[in-house]
Amino acid sequence: MKILWTLFIGLTILSCKQNKTEMKEKVVKTNKIELYTESFGNEDNPAILLVAGATVSMLYWDKDFCQKLADNGFFVIRYDNRDVGKSTFYEVGTTPYDIVDLTDDAISILDNYRIDKAHLVGMSLGGLISQIASIKYTDRIKSLTLLSTGPWGDSDPTIPEMDTRILEHHGNAESVDWTNEDDVANYMVKGFALMSGKKTFEKERTEKYVREEFNRAGNYISMFNHATLQGGEEFLNRLNEIKQPTLIIHGTDDKIWHFKNVNVLLDNIKGSKLITLEGTGHELHYEDWNTIIDGISKHIKTGDE
Repeated sequence: MKILWTLFIGLTILSCKQNKTEMKEKVVKTNKIELYTESFGNEDNPAILLVAGATVSMLYWDKDFCQKLADNGFFVIRYDNRDVGKSTFYEVGTTPYDIVDLTDDAISILDNYRIDKAHLVGMSLGGLISQIASIKYTDRIKSLTLLSTGPWGDSDPTIPEMDTRILEHHGNAESVDWTNEDDVANYMVKGFALMSGKKTFEKERTEKYVREEFNRAGNYISMFNHATLQGGEEFLNRLNEIKQPTLIIHGTDDKIWHFKNVNVLLDNIKGSKLITLEGTGHELHYEDWNTIIDGISKHIKTGDE
């Protein structure tokens, strides 16, 4: 009996190892640019493309977060937008592309992975890109999850703008030695702290992210080219054309996109639903991971039924 039980356990462990899919790297070459990507999970599962916000690379979607999402039965892809991480970058102070180009980049990644339709999860700028993609490439997008973002178009003029402390902090960027890792880490961590909410700021995790990004980026400060990003006027104020099932996830203490922006999204995207993250700022806080992952999983699986 012991022999049979041991054999059963051994076969179960072997099966788990065989089914476990390792993270894979891939460089997508399109329109004379290169986009660095990584994937998690089984390629046969429903695909999720994670679209990051301005100035941050794909590392903002923590590797463990991606793996947890993949473990829920999805094929998850994260990637570096232009001017961040290992993707194509440009001379600092120039932005020879617009937000629609970044949207086209996302679809190019799906093309390269031979994915006909995908679920988009976009945060901040990534949420705006996702909104445009859902309109321009309606047949390619199965669902939207909009994290910590606002509408691509007019919002309520009474809604507060970005916290001025964040603007004041980044007004000191010229005083930073951008070649010195410690100087950069100190400055960037302070900036992320200002964007955090009432939950304990994850200083150690944030500093680890900043240092890893500093050392892997093709040109770290080219990320600031995102600050002059333009274009996409033809897609403004067309949220009512979004037909895909849409989930909105937003922190009540967001310092970049005020929480009241969710009302604009809910009012204009028919059938959209909201998950509120109490006390969360403009961040992907570890304490919210399970809520976010469970929310995305239920949202996608319900839409696929």
